[in-house]
Amino acid sequence: MAGPFPPPPGPTFVLRGTQSPVNTLHFCPASQALGNPLLFSGSQSGLVHIWSLQTRRIVATLNGHRGQGVTWLKTLPQGHQLLSQGRDLRLCLWDLAEGRNTIMDAVQLDSVGFCKSSVLARGQLCWMLAVPGKGSDEVQILEMPSKTSVCTLKPEADAKPGMPMCLGLWQANSSPRPLLLAGYEDGSVTLWDISERKVCSRIACHEEPVMGLDFDSQKAKGVSGSAGKVLAVWSLDSQQSLQVNKTQELTNPGIAEVTIRPDHKILATAGWDHRIRVFHWRTMKPLAVLAFHSASVYCVAFATDGLLAAGSKDQRISIWSLYPRP
Repeated sequence: MAGPFPPPPGPTFVLRGTQSPVNTLHFCPASQALGNPLLFSGSQSGLVHIWSLQTRRIVATLNGHRGQGVTWLKTLPQGHQLLSQGRDLRLCLWDLAEGRNTIMDAVQLDSVGFCKSSVLARGQLCWMLAVPGKGSDEVQILEMPSKTSVCTLKPEADAKPGMPMCLGLWQANSSPRPLLLAGYEDGSVTLWDISERKVCSRIACHEEPVMGLDFDSQKAKGVSGSAGKVLAVWSLDSQQSLQVNKTQELTNPGIAEVTIRPDHKILATAGWDHRIRVFHWRTMKPLAVLAFHSASVYCVAFATDGLLAAGSKDQRISIWSLYPRP
């Protein structure tokens, strides 16, 4: 009997050479790549590799995390600067201009948890940073590059959501107020108003810890994945109240990361079951199951042109061209 999907194509190409499981991926914005598209990968060995997608080779290696796994990477809007977060409790700011590849500054983190940081541009020269806080259930907000503490977001005593597992800073186009979406160990997603230091809304989305979330600010709609077998789609109304819209049952438990393509047409998930799953974002219709990796897929990332990258415990990075952007 035929399966629900036609067999999907294989990857466009595969990047090999990290010699370590790939924990996190981030595409360099096209505006900064200057005609040479780049992909950043963070490995369990503590190295950040910079890949040329033209030559499909490593063009530089950044070694700033003392052999401890790199968990999160993000370029800054002012160009040629990269943030890397490691299990060594450091968040490094790299200067990549003119091939320098040097650490400009570092933030010492207090939490050894798995929570990835989040960044929000606040003009050309400064940005806001959300990092796991000193208390196990806390999130710290910093103004960068001054490293000034803005506030610490701590759930009310009776909430007990556990550790923050994933963070997403964002700002509505109609408001200057920064907001934070946080997924917690108890399976809940919380919206924080940073200026007021208060919870706007909290919803129970999952029975297991929230491992990853992404938010579409245009549609005021988000998606989260967990250690369980469900993807949750939720929305935010004009009163800043979260509500679960629907849940998508998965074949196998464990979503390490979920990301919406920049054009808001499709989303991809990284599965512990070695699979990458692709869904139509508006309808959540399953579109493809990509079975290439031989171990858990830890991360997925989209480029602005729609290219999809996935990193795995099998030490490979697969690059896919699916449902090309018109």
